[in-house]
Amino acid sequence: MTSKKPSTRNLLDSMIAGWKNSRMTRYAMFVLLFVVLYVSLAPNLLPQRFDIQVGTVSDSDIIAPMQIPNNKSTLQAQEAAAEQVESVYAIVSMRRETVISQMLDRIESLNQDDQITNADKAQIYSEEIPQRAQNSIANFIRNNREAGKYSDKMLDEMQKTIGEQTYSIPEETFLKIPRLSTDEIQDMRQVATSIMSRLMSDQITDAQSARAKVAELVSTSSLNSRTAREVVQELVRATLTANKFYDEEATRAAKVEARENTPTVYIQQGEVLVPKGEKITQEMYTLLDENDLLKNDVNYWPQLGLVLFAFLITLGLYMYLRQSIHQGRSYNNSQLLMLIVIFVIGVICLHLVRILQIGNSPYFGFLVPAAIVVMLITLLLDVQLAYISSIIMSILASIILNMSQHELFDYQFGFFTLVVSFTAIQCIHRASQRSTILKAGIMSCFFGAIAVLTLVLLNDGEWTRMSMMYAVGFACIGGLITTVLVLGLMPFFETTFGILSALKLVELSNPNHPLLRKLLIETPGTYHHSVMVGNLSEAAAEAIGADGLLCRVGSYYHDIGKTKRPGYFIENQNNIGNPHDSIDPKLSKSIIIAHARDGVEMQKEYKLPKPIRDIAEQHHGTTFLHYFYHKALKLAEEQEIEPDFTENDFRYPGPKAQTKEAAVVGIADSVEAAVRSLSKPTVEQVETMIEKIIKGRVDDNQFNECDLTMKELDVVARTLKEAVMGIFHSRIEYPEDIKKPDQKENKA
Repeated sequence: MTSKKPSTRNLLDSMIAGWKNSRMTRYAMFVLLFVVLYVSLAPNLLPQRFDIQVGTVSDSDIIAPMQIPNNKSTLQAQEAAAEQVESVYAIVSMRRETVISQMLDRIESLNQDDQITNADKAQIYSEEIPQRAQNSIANFIRNNREAGKYSDKMLDEMQKTIGEQTYSIPEETFLKIPRLSTDEIQDMRQVATSIMSRLMSDQITDAQSARAKVAELVSTSSLNSRTAREVVQELVRATLTANKFYDEEATRAAKVEARENTPTVYIQQGEVLVPKGEKITQEMYTLLDENDLLKNDVNYWPQLGLVLFAFLITLGLYMYLRQSIHQGRSYNNSQLLMLIVIFVIGVICLHLVRILQIGNSPYFGFLVPAAIVVMLITLLLDVQLAYISSIIMSILASIILNMSQHELFDYQFGFFTLVVSFTAIQCIHRASQRSTILKAGIMSCFFGAIAVLTLVLLNDGEWTRMSMMYAVGFACIGGLITTVLVLGLMPFFETTFGILSALKLVELSNPNHPLLRKLLIETPGTYHHSVMVGNLSEAAAEAIGADGLLCRVGSYYHDIGKTKRPGYFIENQNNIGNPHDSIDPKLSKSIIIAHARDGVEMQKEYKLPKPIRDIAEQHHGTTFLHYFYHKALKLAEEQEIEPDFTENDFRYPGPKAQTKEAAVVGIADSVEAAVRSLSKPTVEQVETMIEKIIKGRVDDNQFNECDLTMKELDVVARTLKEAVMGIFHSRIEYPEDIKKPDQKENKA
């Protein structure tokens, strides 16, 4: 029965190790990751299609799979906006005071001609003055048409309006004009141009209403002559025209601009397009058809695109993990499965926040606990892998939180996720206590708020002050949610996947842990020995790229089994006899060997992680107890009996070291005990002893089942020598300190 237990345990360990390192299982993991990516992105990149016809009844609610434009409502909104556009009028500056001044010049010149009778002058004025007013308008229109300053339609409208508003001067006015003197004409010129300039400075659409003001302005002028006032009044009325004209083309352009500026009316994701039991109308059918939601035409290109997209992300992660092996970092299938589970948690968080976005505003997306994936990966796996994962999560966030149908990615959420993730990695990659997670969450809140504020400023005009405050607030809340989730999920991953995080190791190194307190109180010698082994093994492990913290904490617990029989171990035998001197060497062997097994059982009782238990179980490997074996041989020889035992009976049951950490702790354990046994060690003795211990274990094949190389063993030997000299500095004699015999005698 005794022989079957180790074989059963070895078989179980072999099966577990085989699963963790199976190549086929690894490929299956990457296929699983591919499926996770495809399924998580399909709802956003591959909208559901429906098989319906006009006139049929919908057997279920047809929900908008994403935000889609409502063309009918958008068209109605555009027409409503166009109808609200007021007519556009062009203001034309025509300088009519120049025209009236020219008329007065003609009057002044003609009135001075005595050869023409007043009757003839009146006849001339009745023909020329209206003609001059009309010609000035015609010339103005012709010149502007040639210059292209105004549109032809607007000039036609101008000509039509002025023509309809033409003023006819009474005949009696023309009879009064020849009686005007030169001085009166000069006074009239100043008043007429002033009144014309004043009236034309206003926007006039109806010349008749403006002409009604002329009489009042003339009556308040400086003109004393009644005739002069009457003539000026009629000349101004005849010359005055409208200067504000309806511009059909500008009005049409304004309506077009209003239509173009009308925002598209969207049907939000999650809204019911067709209620269950309702008959499909042509309008409903057209809406679904315009947004590619019908199964009329089978189109597999989007599916192929999504397959390639998920494949490229999976391939990129695979190549990174493959390359990390050459850089001294490797991940087994258990760790890969944990990575996939972490990604699944991150994707679930994205989709939950996406649900909150539906029917609300886009800024709800900043509520996402964006850093949860990278924080878990940093704490449980590797910092470099966390950086790669942050890029992947930013891509996923850009797609899943994107609310626009016309764009594959929304860079805002990708940028936000990247900033928050990088911040969390920097804050937590050297975490030594769980409060660091809270600090990382607070820093994520701060930099997440800065990232949101940056996006708001870059999109000036698209965010209101209230929406900006909401976005920043949600970013802060998301950081706090991340902290809570990470603190809650850490124990789950540590227990389920047997992961020993740095945070857990630091907690286990606390001297107040019940086992360490028991070790200190009951076996102070073993406690001191364990602390020394921890210092030595940590330095050696870090020198070869192994987990130094695991070695140090594992060393604290590696001899915890000695607390069951503390007096049988030399470091605890202070001022008492050695009980092994009076008992059978076989019994001594059993007591010594039992401390490894007892330590594992005690650690299991206190639920210590497996890597710590493995160090306690494997640090002696299957090494040989030389002293008790030779003592047993000598005893058998003295009793003149044939030995009923072999060398294998005096070996530790193992297993041999399976990891670099267990091997390094085993070497450091032997080195510390050996150096402590020397009363006055020298540098040469320390170097020789370390080399002898390592060579003995190599020759005994103790490192055959771990991946320690000869080069790494040389580094371990050199590092242990330096560490021993540092720790036991006051006890080690250096060559120059060793006195010659005559010097000692002289000193004595």
